[in-house]
Amino acid sequence: MILGIETSCDDTCAAVLAPSGEVRANVISSQGIHGRYGGVVPEVASRHHLELINAVVAAALDRAGISLEDLSLVAVTAGPGLIGALLVGVSAAKALAAVRRLPLAPVDHLQGHVAANFLDPDPVEPPFVCLIASGGHTLLAEVVDHDGFRVLGRTLDDAAGEAFDKGARLLGLGYPGGPALEALARDGDPESFAFPGVDGRPGRRSDFARSLDFSFAGLKTALRYRIADMGEAELASRRADLAASYQRSIVESLVGRAERALEQTGLGRLAVGGGVAANGPLRTRLATLGVEVKVPPVQLCTDNAAMIASAARFGVRLEYPRYLDLDAYPTGIEPELARGPRGS
Repeated sequence: MILGIETSCDDTCAAVLAPSGEVRANVISSQGIHGRYGGVVPEVASRHHLELINAVVAAALDRAGISLEDLSLVAVTAGPGLIGALLVGVSAAKALAAVRRLPLAPVDHLQGHVAANFLDPDPVEPPFVCLIASGGHTLLAEVVDHDGFRVLGRTLDDAAGEAFDKGARLLGLGYPGGPALEALARDGDPESFAFPGVDGRPGRRSDFARSLDFSFAGLKTALRYRIADMGEAELASRRADLAASYQRSIVESLVGRAERALEQTGLGRLAVGGGVAANGPLRTRLATLGVEVKVPPVQLCTDNAAMIASAARFGVRLEYPRYLDLDAYPTGIEPELARGPRGS
């Protein structure tokens, strides 16, 4: 049995995974206090991880019907993410593994999102293109094996989920902004406003337009200027139209580049991960691509520990005591974890 731990942002997560890929338990404890600040406060998130980690691990073991003595591997997100939050998970994982001399698997968070597609009951086998869109990351990857990926494109500034959150804040909505903006957009006309990205090309430069990279900062700025040009009465009457048009731009940017990645790689399957994958219009639009599209259940799209345990089945395993000096990393990909075809 594999115990997975994930604390890269504000969700304290633990999961138990069978070697076959069957999820025996997947516990996600959302802190639910960051809305008052309009976003995640790193120090607050770290302190709550400290308070919750033992209870969350105990709950996962209890739901799986096992004890610590039944474990053969401990897996943990080593990065990227909020450094203080990551250190809580890494420290807990090292302690749990070391006391029983178990091996420990440090997992890259992005590889975890890819590996969510390897879980039962409907695993996807490589090769495929993977679109990861979350609050902290937007990435297109070519997955040719279970233990890594090749980066095809990534965001140059804001992530897609961050663009949803910032757009929602500009429209006076709460945090997290994605669900709130999607709800408001249901009553709006997605073609009422022209924003960058509706053709899948957020930028105007020809070199960027041909690439598979993403950019959402300009879209956020366009929304800010559009709102600033409106009077209060017009804004009140057209908030839903703004939300629908803004959402459409994000969705088309993601889908347009995913479609281009499929064409460039010649692959006929697309897997999607990250919290933005819960967006209904994105799911609907992806279904029109004419290829096989795999979107995991919502609880496996957002941050969770089952995906971390899934990645650990195929990744690096450190034997005791080698992992005792393991450190977390806030950005990039740790060189020691980058193996196989994984890109930089």
